[in-house]
This record gives sequence, C-alpha cells and structure tokens, in this order.
Amino acid sequence: MIRLVFIFLFLLIPWTVVHAKIQTKSIEYGHGDLKLEGHFAWDDSIKGKRPGMLVVHEWWGLNDYARKRAEQLAALGYAAFAVDMYGIGKVTTHPDQASAWMKETTANVKQWQARAIEGLKVLQAQELVDPNRIAAIGYCFGGGTVTQLAYSGVPIQGVVSFHGPLPLPDPNQVSGIKAKILIAHGNADPFLTEDHIRKFRTTLDKAGLDWQMIVYAGARHSFTNPGADQHGMDALKYNREADHRSWRHMQVFFEELFGQSK
Repeated sequence: MIRLVFIFLFLLIPWTVVHAKIQTKSIEYGHGDLKLEGHFAWDDSIKGKRPGMLVVHEWWGLNDYARKRAEQLAALGYAAFAVDMYGIGKVTTHPDQASAWMKETTANVKQWQARAIEGLKVLQAQELVDPNRIAAIGYCFGGGTVTQLAYSGVPIQGVVSFHGPLPLPDPNQVSGIKAKILIAHGNADPFLTEDHIRKFRTTLDKAGLDWQMIVYAGARHSFTNPGADQHGMDALKYNREADHRSWRHMQVFFEELFGQSK
C-alpha cells in the first residue's frame, strides 16, 4: 500500500512542475489620471534577471491574445509585460469601438509615446528584469506603438512590429533612435499602400537606422491572430505559415540582441 501511494505521488510531480513554470500576475499602474492594468509573465524555473519584453495589444485592447503572447515570451526565457494602452476593462470585439479608442490614443503622438513609456517603466521595475536588456513587440496598433516607442529614443535594444501601421518618425526624433527595428508585414495587407511603405523605408534609411522588413506572401492584416477571421472583416485573416515564420524571425532577432534565450 505504501509503495502504491509513493508511485501515485511520484506521478503527480511532473504535472505540478510543468504547470507551475509560467507564472503571471496583474499589475495596476497609471498614466496621468488614467488607470491601467497590465499582465506580467515569467518562467519561475529560471533564476536571476533576464531580458524584459514589452507586449502591446491590437486595437481591440488588452485581451487574452496579447496576454498569451506575453506568456509565450516567458516560455522562451524572457520576462514579459503586456501593457494596457486604453484603460482598465477597455476591451472590445467591435471594430468601430476599437477604432475610436485607437484614434483617441494616437491623436497626440507625444502622449501616445508617453503612455507606452509608462508601461516600459513598470517592466523595468520588476525584480526579475534586467532593465538594461529590453525589447518590445506589438500587433496592429501595438506594432505602431512599439515603433513610436523606438522613435521616442528610450534606451531599448529592439522592437518588432507585426502587421503594424508603420508610422513615419518625427524628423526631430530621428537622431535619437537607439533601437533596432524588425517589421513583419503581410504582402496582402490592404491598410498600407506601396507608396507609404516606400516612404517608411526611405525615411529609416536616411536616418541610418538598423532595420529589416520581412514580407509574407498572401498574408493579410492581423495574420498572426488565430481569431482574426471571427471579426467579419475581409482585411483581417489568420495565416498560419506567416504567423509561425514571423514568430521564428522574431526569435532570431532577439537572439542577435541578447544571445540564446533558453
């Protein structure tokens, strides 16, 4: 009987360990009078400080998709913080509402950048994070946000924009940009014209920035999100190949910045 109990307990151990590795917690913070709440994820089997990753959500708000991406980064050996750019509880599946919140946030570029920087400060303040080894990723609106974060000149090593809007930098900020930039873009994304993409590349080239753009054939907007097809918008379409390839390209980019993650 004792032997059977021992075997039973032994079989329980691997299950407990596997499910205890990725830990998460909510962190409340603010930007001015706006109350925000982000999602922090880390692997508790790793000891000591590690690079920090900021994750910025799509125009829908801080939903489960953005949280999952933070947890995936944690599984790679990083400490990840999915920021809140709209305010506590502001999450939607309606395009009109999402568009309104996004436009409200992006109307003032300096305030847009400042709100992202508040999230960055929260990430850097976490005990598990090496504040000198920081990068950021963002999706859709979040891709524009991390690009603006790079433009602000904050001392982070790199940013990755997935199907982002590719905002052009303020000419006065170009000389202060320190981050390397990776753009993951869908070739069939109807939200960006070839003329805008050309202007974006030319501007970054003239600034002498370290940037790269990888274009995925046939991929529409929101190609990384398995739930993209549920919104009834022809412009949005999940693309499994582009999703997996862009995630791997991101990993190679971060390995270049920080070394092997795990």
